[in-house]
Amino acid sequence: MDDLKGIPGTPVFTGAEASEGLALNKMCFSFNAAANREEFLKDEEAYMTSYGLNEKQKAAIRARNVLQLIAAGGNVYYLAKFAGIFGLNVQDIGAQQTGMTIEAFKAHLAAQGV
Repeated sequence: MDDLKGIPGTPVFTGAEASEGLALNKMCFSFNAAANREEFLKDEEAYMTSYGLNEKQKAAIRARNVLQLIAAGGNVYYLAKFAGIFGLNVQDIGAQQTGMTIEAFKAHLAAQGV
């Protein structure tokens, strides 16, 4: 595992991250149900509190920042449920991860033939 931590800019989802992100990932998993997505959108603060999110996780949710959510223990597969509520797609997330605007990220992909 120590070898994996040496990959610059690549977070590694270990047992420690899984433990830290348990509440966040449970909340994001709940978004499989439309009623839960609606409940979240009605009162995000109450919904986050009901799942026991810590302040770091709540701040990342408020910022709609997937990288901060990963740093707060979020698992990318569960975070996709959260991103979908706000119409964020893989390109939006890729732009966040690279620090590019969405337009610049799309242009970068096109230049790579992707």
